[in-house]
Amino acid sequence: MNTLFKSVASGLAGAVALNLWHETIRQFVPEAPRADILGERSLQKIMRAAGGHPPANEEKLYGPAIVGDMLSNTAYYSLIGTAKPGNAYAVGTALGLAAGIGAVVLPGPWGLGEKPTNRTTATKVMTVGWYLLGGLVAAAAFRKING
Repeated sequence: MNTLFKSVASGLAGAVALNLWHETIRQFVPEAPRADILGERSLQKIMRAAGGHPPANEEKLYGPAIVGDMLSNTAYYSLIGTAKPGNAYAVGTALGLAAGIGAVVLPGPWGLGEKPTNRTTATKVMTVGWYLLGGLVAAAAFRKING
């Protein structure tokens, strides 16, 4: 199995874990982060920048936003492939924490709104924790794949 495949497979595992956790928990926890909303807003911005007209109803963007989120998270967590298997958890932790902190701090300045990931202390902690989960799952998958 080549290195690129191992990296992408591990990144996909992290992205799947993150998205499944997020999509499940947000149904039951009112303070849960709403990365799905950030994804929809991002697609709207991209469509406008490309001269398009995004649908006014964000629900029509849900599916494409989830696909984009899965692709971008897979690419990001695939950076686990830069680690030696023995350092995978340290790299996965760093990737997860960086993504989580970025998800709390960056949406406001990027014009995507702060509330989806920054409305309460609990929301901020869950955001960072969930991205950390993705990084740790990517690390575990990378270690498993590399024997």
